[in-house]
Amino acid sequence: MKNVPLADVDHIDRAVLPIGTDYPPGHVLDWHEHRRAQFLHGATGVMVVDTAEGTWTVPPERAVLIPAATRHRVRMLEVTTRSLYIEPAAVPWWPATCTVVDVPPLLRELLLAAGEFEADYSSSGREGTIAELLLYEIAERAPLPFHVAIPASAGLAELCRSYLAAPDAGVSNAAWAARVSMSERAFTRRFRAETGESPAVWRTRARLLAAVPLLRDASVTEVGGRLGYASPAAFTAAFTRAFGTPPSHFAGARRGRGPRHGRAPGHGPRGYFASE
Repeated sequence: MKNVPLADVDHIDRAVLPIGTDYPPGHVLDWHEHRRAQFLHGATGVMVVDTAEGTWTVPPERAVLIPAATRHRVRMLEVTTRSLYIEPAAVPWWPATCTVVDVPPLLRELLLAAGEFEADYSSSGREGTIAELLLYEIAERAPLPFHVAIPASAGLAELCRSYLAAPDAGVSNAAWAARVSMSERAFTRRFRAETGESPAVWRTRARLLAAVPLLRDASVTEVGGRLGYASPAAFTAAFTRAFGTPPSHFAGARRGRGPRHGRAPGHGPRGYFASE
């Protein structure tokens, strides 16, 4: 199915509903939720998925698993998506929070094939087998670390969302603490309790996440400089340490030098979500 609203087919008795959608540059799917779990694959471009709990940046040709009934917003940067909307009962292993995963060649080809299904495709034979194999392949995926947590406190959450919109290497813990009328020590303690990271570590990770969409249009040197790194080597080292792959992997994707494929370093043969 192509460019079909989920609401038009959600009632159909199929565990997996594949829908492909083309979005204009900069399109925002404002806050919403689905009854079904969603496997949202960006065949092109970069997506940024927000929930109350965090922000997930989805690089080109990756995907994000969104739990059923999770309120979320998606910002599209020249994205064509291939989504699977899945009955929750069919995927009891689905993660409880959004999770970015890789999309290796087999899964990508299965998504392409499923995109040609009619809404009431046959649940037996080839189409039903492809739907079942899609779920198996998704269960085998390991999570990728392209996310930051958002604090529960409104004031701290506003600081984080503002920073994600405009990362600034010059911001200090003292400046953030002053903005929420807290001592630096109390602020740091509260921030760590709500995110699991110190403010400085969180800001570093947020800046690196901001690099992913920037790399579509600019070189590693340009992006590193914009984000406050002293040299391309320093930026490359920090990015690789955080995400397990160098920024050059994503550089120039919009100009036709698409990302290389394959499983990210450090992933074992079995996926994070598969039953043992």
